[in-house]
Amino acid sequence: MRRHSVALLVDVRTVPASRRMPHFARAALERSLADEDIAYLHMPELGGLRKPRADSINLGWRNVSFRGYADYMQTDEFHQAIDRLIALTGGVDKQVAIMCAEAVPWRCHRSLIADALTVRGVEVRHITGPGLPALHSLTPFARVEGDRITYPPPDTLPL
Repeated sequence: MRRHSVALLVDVRTVPASRRMPHFARAALERSLADEDIAYLHMPELGGLRKPRADSINLGWRNVSFRGYADYMQTDEFHQAIDRLIALTGGVDKQVAIMCAEAVPWRCHRSLIADALTVRGVEVRHITGPGLPALHSLTPFARVEGDRITYPPPDTLPL
């Protein structure tokens, strides 16, 4: 993270713990980050593990957990959390990184958070290894209206 000038790590895991990798548990992670002069913040309000609504408008997601998170993205709680995250990026001279349990963003709700940040004008880059970070691309089937994103099934997208 030093290579990418990260000053703040925002943890978007619902439960900031790991049995398989105890060095990623909250307390251990906070200590190791502090040793590197990197701040840590847990934001459970951006955490995953959301259940889809019975009347979900996000049927473009076949993955049930992504659909559940997309449904959560329609709530005021999510919008307040994203606004808080964006405010944090403005108050840091260096970069803010978000983390979850998945290593790759396309298998994690971080990709949906990245969509929400992107439509709000925040440049998002994914750090997936030692190379250069990859610029985030909006999910192809996302429908954007202002700062709201939905993921309808393909047959309802405009031509």
